[in-house]
Amino acid sequence: MPIPQLPKEYDQLDQWNTLMFLYNAALQEIQTRVNILSDEFQHINNYNPIEHVKARIKTAESIVKKLKRLGFEATIDNMYLELHDIAGIRIICSFTSDIYYLADAISRQDDIKVLMVKDYIANPKPNGYRSYHMVVSVPIYLSSGQVEMKVEIQIRTIAMDFWASLEHKIHYKFEGDAPAHMRENLKECADMVAVLDERMMALNASLQQAGEEKQV
Repeated sequence: MPIPQLPKEYDQLDQWNTLMFLYNAALQEIQTRVNILSDEFQHINNYNPIEHVKARIKTAESIVKKLKRLGFEATIDNMYLELHDIAGIRIICSFTSDIYYLADAISRQDDIKVLMVKDYIANPKPNGYRSYHMVVSVPIYLSSGQVEMKVEIQIRTIAMDFWASLEHKIHYKFEGDAPAHMRENLKECADMVAVLDERMMALNASLQQAGEEKQV
């Protein structure tokens, strides 16, 4: 995705602040889309697969660190071209089936382009991490034209999010070199989370079936 062509009135503005403004606008746009989907699910099905939503913009320090870790110079161009998660939104669902349902609903919106998908549910990371990641481009309509900006969308269950939160704390506490016994325990917990999600989804399916049979 090329660097966005900005209107002339942006030429004299600080590039960093301009790009941060655009990422924030993109994040707001995606949040609005998700909120509308949430309201629609509730309206049509009297059920909402979205438990809650978290959104964030990476800090300048985090952006520079990631670029250096990837072997890139910390420039505005590299920031836009090489990083896909500067603007990020995390959607927390009840069940694994909800994840794919939401991902499909988002990807079918005509003006959203799916640039990348990483399905860590079907293919978990070696440490047990599970989540569904999408990088999308979304149009931002400025006063004098349209700009495409990238947003990373992570969709996971409550249990997956709980596990990932603890793994994140351990990773940074030990600077990526946690003791072997902690890594092993985390992997075991990840496996238990996968089993729990499967059983909870099966239980919910049984509950829905019982409700349908009662109405007959």
